[in-house]
Amino acid sequence: MPPLRIIFMGTAELACPGLRALHAQSAFSVVAVVTQPDKPRGRDLQLQPTPVKAAALELGLPVIQPERARHEPFVQQLRELQPQLIVVAAYGQILPPAILDLPQHGCLNVHTSILPKYRGAAPIQWAILNDEPETGVTIMKMDAGLDTGDIVSVVTTPIAPEDNSQTLHDRLATMGAAALVETIPGYVAGRLPPVPQPAEGSSYARKITKDDGRIDWSCPARTIWNRVRAFTPWPGAYTSRKSEGGERLLKIWRATVDEGSSGEPGAILSADKSGIVVACGRHALRILQLQREGGRKLTATEFLAGHPLSAGEQLGKYLK
Repeated sequence: MPPLRIIFMGTAELACPGLRALHAQSAFSVVAVVTQPDKPRGRDLQLQPTPVKAAALELGLPVIQPERARHEPFVQQLRELQPQLIVVAAYGQILPPAILDLPQHGCLNVHTSILPKYRGAAPIQWAILNDEPETGVTIMKMDAGLDTGDIVSVVTTPIAPEDNSQTLHDRLATMGAAALVETIPGYVAGRLPPVPQPAEGSSYARKITKDDGRIDWSCPARTIWNRVRAFTPWPGAYTSRKSEGGERLLKIWRATVDEGSSGEPGAILSADKSGIVVACGRHALRILQLQREGGRKLTATEFLAGHPLSAGEQLGKYLK
């Protein structure tokens, strides 16, 4: 039997393991990779390829970079490639019906949540932020809605206390790649018929903004701890400290909940080699790693050696 002709559509780093996994299987033939156009990045604003484009070129695969997925010349280009299946992972554009209906087996999407929970742009961050005990990857047959298509397969993983958005992203990317390889043969053979998503339990994971990282010390310590984990590495959970040069932002990279401490929200209760303990609306947060605005990431011990903090000092007081 000839290999299944697949077009892979993706942009972000999350999609790269899936592309590599499909390319490595003799049962599949990735006939083209579609990704977003190169964008200027860095201080000199040089055009940089997307992570998926870089991976595709490394694998020797042809790359297509349309400005808009709904443009007819691009759709016609896909028709000429005669794909039997289109696989989409973190592509970044909504696909028109002309593409969704083009392949014999439709379009499969790799979504990093247990659908119907956390449809939308940032399911990993919102799952951590909302203190979910687990998340996963759903392989879904795409329709015209936003992550509303029928479910083909689901794999799950616990969200561990040491997880943040980066570690969970990397694990889900690997899981999604394995799920694709395991799911596609059964799906195209009709052994894994897509099942409609449950009517109950849907939620939307909107895109994260920089302002989401601001810490409100009146919240419970566990809520703030989840914010730190959810927004590492971007946009980071941050507060502020008044200094001689004015208000300085502090980005918190790693912390734990201290249930044995309490006080005025935002007040520093103690600051030593065991961490910087800050009172919250309930309990306290023990900061273990942080970064001063314009500085580098430091452990609490390293930070205190150059920037002493005193008990009673207030964090975030002037940050709006």
